[in-house]
Amino acid sequence: MRHFKLVPSWLRFLMIFLLVICILFRFFNIESKVYSLEETYTSLRISGYTVAEVKSQIFNGQIIDKESILKFQNLNVDKGFNDTTMSLAVESPEHSPLYYIIARFWVEIFGNSVRVIRYLSAIASLLIFPSIYWLCRELFDVQLSLPILAIALTANSPIYLIYAQEAREYIFWLVTIILASAALLRAIRLNTKENHDLSTKTQLSDPFTTWGIYVITLALSLYICLWSAFVAVAHGVYIIFIAKFRITELVRSYVLATVFGFLAFVPWLMIAVANFFQFILSSDGSSNQDINFIPLMPFLLMQVSRIFLDLNISWENPINYLIISLFLILLIYAIYYLCVTTKSQVWLFLIILIIVPALPLIWPALVSGGIPPGSEPYLIPSYLGIQLIVAYLLAIQIHHKNITRRSIWQVILVFLIICGLATSRLYYPAETWWNKGVSSGNPQIASLINQKPRPLVITNFSETNYGNVVSLSYLLNSKVRFILMPDQSMPNISNDVTDIFLLNPTNQWRQQIANRYQLQPHLVYGDDDYLVWKLVKKGELPEN
Repeated sequence: MRHFKLVPSWLRFLMIFLLVICILFRFFNIESKVYSLEETYTSLRISGYTVAEVKSQIFNGQIIDKESILKFQNLNVDKGFNDTTMSLAVESPEHSPLYYIIARFWVEIFGNSVRVIRYLSAIASLLIFPSIYWLCRELFDVQLSLPILAIALTANSPIYLIYAQEAREYIFWLVTIILASAALLRAIRLNTKENHDLSTKTQLSDPFTTWGIYVITLALSLYICLWSAFVAVAHGVYIIFIAKFRITELVRSYVLATVFGFLAFVPWLMIAVANFFQFILSSDGSSNQDINFIPLMPFLLMQVSRIFLDLNISWENPINYLIISLFLILLIYAIYYLCVTTKSQVWLFLIILIIVPALPLIWPALVSGGIPPGSEPYLIPSYLGIQLIVAYLLAIQIHHKNITRRSIWQVILVFLIICGLATSRLYYPAETWWNKGVSSGNPQIASLINQKPRPLVITNFSETNYGNVVSLSYLLNSKVRFILMPDQSMPNISNDVTDIFLLNPTNQWRQQIANRYQLQPHLVYGDDDYLVWKLVKKGELPEN
């Protein structure tokens, strides 16, 4: 590995300044973004309620207010940690429980507001910085320059800022991925050194010291996110490659450590597997018919650009192609440079980390023709690998002996920093962003409904409609009333409401309600995934 100089004073000052700014962006205005559908499910699990309980109590066709909906987002003294765990086990075992248990403990101490819940992720995001430092030291075996640059680029990355302000488990997952990867590389280093020292009759460390940290971090990662199983597979593929497909002591040690890591996860793994087979047996094959899939290649290329610059524009926007082209060229060159200037143990680790955990998303997309929305968080291992490859390239080039070349790459580094800061500046005051999914339009919908003197919101039960009506209720005034139907039966609408809004109804149900009350539906909000209609008297146009 080439020698890195200590960080020059100008770069040290720039990195410290950048780190402080990025940390501040993680905490300021954290409550202003819409509390999305996914985040409402976080609060539901923390509270210990199940969706079935909520459906039975408020999806009953009665007129209710927003407080009746939001009470299921708050802690209940009659429900504890066991209810939080059981809520996940019964209805959502694909989500590992550790984050929700931590979040439950957090809100019991500090309160149940949107700000407090999101602060948990923001604080956890600070653990990324020492973790990245450790991973860089283990992977590249270098001095301060590269690890500090990697920390700065990670702190400035738009994709990590977004997840640092979400009441979800993803930023915790990133921390555990980094720790598990660093622990693996540490175990490999100690194992290799130990085998070398054994030839001189010197035992360097015991097996627990060598592999115990990896077992612990792998188990923690699995208990944060089930997708960590694919990260463990990536680690295994890496071990096989560096062992040159032979059953060596290193391979045996890795297998044993991984078995122990998964054994610790067996209690929840059994629940998740049982639920999966139950889903397969009960599925009629129609669950994905209404999903608007995103074409695979535009989706993947857009994720590459979002690591460095995120303008919150759709993948169809022509500006995206220019942005993607710039960062794709940078990434391709960074990968090439990594492969020709480092040992295979280094570049193999990063390439495998990018590709293997992403394959379970990419392979089905090749068959279906697209990838479902909401898949972005599961590419976090790939984001990490790409970030480290680019950091390595920059760390070498800004110290290059050729002054012209060094200057060019220093300009590129400043450009990347500006891209990240520009994204943070755009993201800071925004009410919504692409990661909010079907809840992205809720600020616009709420503004429209809140203008009316006595509005009524009607929807029927589905997983999407439930979560999004809860998300919307955070933004609506107390005067708004709701009728939540358990199915597509006819709601009983009184005459004292001034404006009627239908949230995401089916075409048939919308028309049945319109015919029953002799009203005409007008679309007032619509995107690919969510539609809102207003019912008006026939011949009357809705106000804008």
